[in-house]
Amino acid sequence: QVQLVESGGGLVQAGGSLRLSCAATGRTFSRSAMGWFRQAPGKERECVAAISKSGGTTYYADSVKGRFTISRDNAKNTVYLQMNSLKPEDTAVYYCAATHGGLIVAVTATASNYAYWGQGTQVTVSS
Repeated sequence: QVQLVESGGGLVQAGGSLRLSCAATGRTFSRSAMGWFRQAPGKERECVAAISKSGGTTYYADSVKGRFTISRDNAKNTVYLQMNSLKPEDTAVYYCAATHGGLIVAVTATASNYAYWGQGTQVTVSS
């Protein structure tokens, strides 16, 4: 079993930066691809970034490409999301997620491929 805890959210002005962290427990962290999802009020949950088991492959949603960077440190069982040039439309609850053991592709943005989810951390970007 994998348990995930996010941290680093908060209130920031447009153009500012935040770094989210996701600490994982369990021995299987390095065997899971990881993703960051977000959900704003009244909107559908979306994948903003994902990273493969060893960190060699990444995915970014078009809306955040060039501004966000996902990374992982398997020795520390931690995945990060560096968010720069933040915009008000980035305001959402951000969730860390880990894939199930049967994933074939290196990285995925499909929520149903993720078996473990954190509780979420609020990111609010003011104009």
